Amino acid sequence: MNPIAEFSSLLVLAIWLIVPVGLFVLAGLSGWLKNPLKLNHCWRIAGWMMMASMAASLLVALLLVMQSHIGGDSNTLASLGSRFGLYPDGIAVWMALMVAFIGWVILRFADNYLSQDPGRDRFLPWFLVTVGSVLVLVFTNHLLILAGAWIGVSLALHHLLTLYQDRPQARMAAVQKFIVSRVGDALVISGVVALYLHYGSFYLPDMIQSEAARAGGSTALTVASVVLALAAALKCAQIPFHGWLIRVMEAPTPVSALLHAGVINLGGFLWLRLFPVFDGFTAGHMILLVVGGMTAVVAVLTMMTQYSVKHALAWSTCAQMGFMLFEIGMGAYTLALLHLLAHSLYKAHSFLASGRTVVVSAATGFPEPRVASRLVWAGSTGLVAAFILFQAPGIVEHNPVFGALLVLAVAAAAMGIPTGATGAMRLRLAGLAVLLVPLYSLLHLLLGPAVPAHEGFAIPAIAYGLGLAMIALLASCSLLILFGARSWLAQALRAHFRQGLYLELPFDRLTRFLAAEALKVPSMFRRVPHHPFRLEEKS
Repeated sequence: MNPIAEFSSLLVLAIWLIVPVGLFVLAGLSGWLKNPLKLNHCWRIAGWMMMASMAASLLVALLLVMQSHIGGDSNTLASLGSRFGLYPDGIAVWMALMVAFIGWVILRFADNYLSQDPGRDRFLPWFLVTVGSVLVLVFTNHLLILAGAWIGVSLALHHLLTLYQDRPQARMAAVQKFIVSRVGDALVISGVVALYLHYGSFYLPDMIQSEAARAGGSTALTVASVVLALAAALKCAQIPFHGWLIRVMEAPTPVSALLHAGVINLGGFLWLRLFPVFDGFTAGHMILLVVGGMTAVVAVLTMMTQYSVKHALAWSTCAQMGFMLFEIGMGAYTLALLHLLAHSLYKAHSFLASGRTVVVSAATGFPEPRVASRLVWAGSTGLVAAFILFQAPGIVEHNPVFGALLVLAVAAAAMGIPTGATGAMRLRLAGLAVLLVPLYSLLHLLLGPAVPAHEGFAIPAIAYGLGLAMIALLASCSLLILFGARSWLAQALRAHFRQGLYLELPFDRLTRFLAAEALKVPSMFRRVPHHPFRLEEKS
């Protein structure tokens, strides 16, 4: 690399690092200032810094593309980044772009949403600390810094969740989240220590390059995979550790958007970042496969039975995180990255636009089409999608589980064709549903180069069997709830799924007890008759 190119690359990487550092400085300044005019300047500067982060990430992406096309030393940019403690690769660029963009959108929304709110002055500094910590976690090449940023994100988010300190339910939910997060922090630290014991280094590039140590395997590497899988499950609110996610809706909408669109995804990012240090399918992959798959099935069915918009969105987040971890467990890392990015954008929009729900609900909906018609259109489009995947199995990486999942998604999209549509309109809508297959192929092609190579990832037969069984269970229960609503079995399932099959109760009972002890308000809650694990607020 010539001196001019090296200087330009170092300058871009320095700006990339300066932005999160600047966010921390601005957070401290905004927490110290009391002048409303100067605080408004801090809000504007924060927005400019988010845009600067996006611009720097695009420049890093351009450098990576130029490096891949020019050739030469493929680790040139990575070696330059190591001077600043950075790990510039495709995953970091995509994540940085997503974090900065969502942070910028939420900041603009919160500036207006909290304009007359007494919590506005407390929101900005902790919001900036949260976003800055996420960016550091994404950028760093040192696992100790990664673990520190992981802890920093959770601690800063706790202050946002308790923005309204006069609400007992908000404080209780925040303390529950605090307890769960501390367990997750301990697991991440344990995983980092286990990786150090195996590789003798905290630097991620050194671990990835150490092929002999990775292929050899050890007890420490197995322990690392297990504890990091459990940490991801806790961060992503997987069953049975999901109760806190349903109860943190007391926080203002910008905080909910930040939690559901950004912070909760970090369990998936942790594995997308660290999977190259493991040799193939590990015990941690099996944990992610089982926990993520079962969470996805239960949470999807529970979401279908909710009446509250925010509760439905919370269960949707729980389900989508389950699908993402399920995909990581099956080795579909590119699909998991696509899922993470798409879910973040979708969920940020869903929460920030949740105020329109009242207006939308007042509109007259389309009448329900006949069951036979819905099944015919769903089955027809599903068969077309299956035929395409049979002819081009590379679209789903020759994985029958993801082929079945994609076919199910196409069929579910076609099942929503309204009854009043003409024949031509039905064909067009069915065609759009089938277009999900080539659209996924294009997105997979776009994100594929960002994910480290994993051609040698061998999935055992038991993993295939579990994956197909979970998809079949999801499809059959969904059809029963949709089309057999009047049957006694569907009514019984609906009643129990509305409560999430009560799977959160044991863990929820423990965290509520610890939270009540921490808040010194044990008398606020009473036991619910016939539910020995459930506690509810006294009237």
